[in-house]
Amino acid sequence: MKKLIKNISYIALIAVVFASCKKEISQVSYVDGTAPVLSASSTNSLVLNMADKAITSVTFNWTNPNYKFTTGLSSQDVNYTLQIDTSGANFKSPNLKEMVIAKDLSTTLTVGALNGLLANWQENIPHNFEFRIKSTVGVANSLPLYSNVVKITITPYLDVNVAIPFTGNLYLIGSATPGGDATGWNNPVPVPSQQFTKTSSTTWEITIPLIGGKEFLIIPDNGSWSNKYAVKKSDVTPDGGPFGYNFGDNFPGPASSGTYKIVLNFKTGNYTVTKQ
Repeated sequence: MKKLIKNISYIALIAVVFASCKKEISQVSYVDGTAPVLSASSTNSLVLNMADKAITSVTFNWTNPNYKFTTGLSSQDVNYTLQIDTSGANFKSPNLKEMVIAKDLSTTLTVGALNGLLANWQENIPHNFEFRIKSTVGVANSLPLYSNVVKITITPYLDVNVAIPFTGNLYLIGSATPGGDATGWNNPVPVPSQQFTKTSSTTWEITIPLIGGKEFLIIPDNGSWSNKYAVKKSDVTPDGGPFGYNFGDNFPGPASSGTYKIVLNFKTGNYTVTKQ
């Protein structure tokens, strides 16, 4: 009987401690915070040039949002995200770009870094951009606060990871193509059936039947083997990967025959092969 009473006493004590802890935890809640105030070293119009890519273009500074809880100022890390979008899009356009900046209250961007952030917009024409800071708390990135908007007109330049074809054209060649054969590759290739379509200043694509288990290359000058776009086999799969100018390996074709879309992005230096 004494043992039973003793056990009941332990259980009661644990329940009291748990209830006390639960009550204490429930009292810790968010009180408020102050939206960061964002400023830029300059808001003058910028025309970015590749020759200046290592030079500082702009520095952004912002204030601490001072997140407050019932226990006082938060001791959790505050994370920041620089958001960039076109004026009037309210930071909701498909081109929205974000740069995560942990803990710091400023960031300095070189011309090259800023140009890279603007890769979603057409080069060599001015765009009216808006910048703002989003602050969040802790690993869960909760309690977002948004700064004021800083507006800058910027003209980005064309910067690519792979050299643009000097002819402005691309052609598909290889055993995986309808124009290929078992022993060698026919060059020149038939056009327009094996000629890529230029869809932007840095992307080309083609939709074409491919033979499964074969290979292909992409050439800028139909009828010439002087230059080619190719891959390093260790870096790619039949679905795509990085490519380069005069690399040493053929593109691996898909495993099964069918109609595929091949897209080359010279800005990112990657290609994709997608079954249609």
